[in-house]
Amino acid sequence: MDDSHELYSLLIPLAQERLIVPRACVAEVVTWQQPEAVEGTPQWYLGTMHWSGRPVPVISFEGLCGQHAPQPGSRTRIVIFVGLSNHLSNQQNNQASSGYFGIVTQGFPQLVRGNPDVVKADPSRTFTERGPVLCQVRMLNESPLIPDFDCIEQMISEESRAACGASRREAGG
Repeated sequence: MDDSHELYSLLIPLAQERLIVPRACVAEVVTWQQPEAVEGTPQWYLGTMHWSGRPVPVISFEGLCGQHAPQPGSRTRIVIFVGLSNHLSNQQNNQASSGYFGIVTQGFPQLVRGNPDVVKADPSRTFTERGPVLCQVRMLNESPLIPDFDCIEQMISEESRAACGASRREAGG
């Protein structure tokens, strides 16, 4: 098989699942640091951190899926993703305006090469239409989830705008 049918991807370890994403979506993997809390956001929105001179919203994927966010440990990392939509880059005076976001992981991502011989659709689970998961795939002995970045970025954007509006109202602006 020629290389044009392969996609370098990362398997990202969560507490109970793994995500699979194209390598090009990931800007950097950084060590865990406690994000600064943002008032008025849901539990899955852990706060913001400073990365490369810009504020970046940090979320728990598990929390976004309605599960409990795992406690950080020695293997915990934050994967910084490049925003694929314009949800995180078109907001003025907003904490999430950097065009990036972070997802907390439970270990370091693993580089894998995906191709049609290895990655197959796995219809064993269904996911909500407007949720953070597009689908699940089967590859060797793994069944990773493919995240819906557009949905995730929109959810982050909506919560950031709501929190920013609430803090302005409290400040009398």
